[in-house]
Amino acid sequence: MPYDGNADLPENLRHILPDHAQDIYREAFNHAFEAHRGDPRQEEAAHRIAWAAVKRSYVKTDAGWVSR
Repeated sequence: MPYDGNADLPENLRHILPDHAQDIYREAFNHAFEAHRGDPRQEEAAHRIAWAAVKRSYVKTDAGWVSR
């Protein structure tokens, strides 16, 4: 299910990711979800792709997720 806005993301993501990282995650997830239509693992693939997109711009530190 695509996300209309960051408020629709799972609570754990909203809690740990900065706003810009949430934007990246949501946009990548929505694009991947559409691109994998018909795939039985559509949602799983979309989540993996979205995390990969976040990790290209952010890195997890002891202080949380910070921009590279």
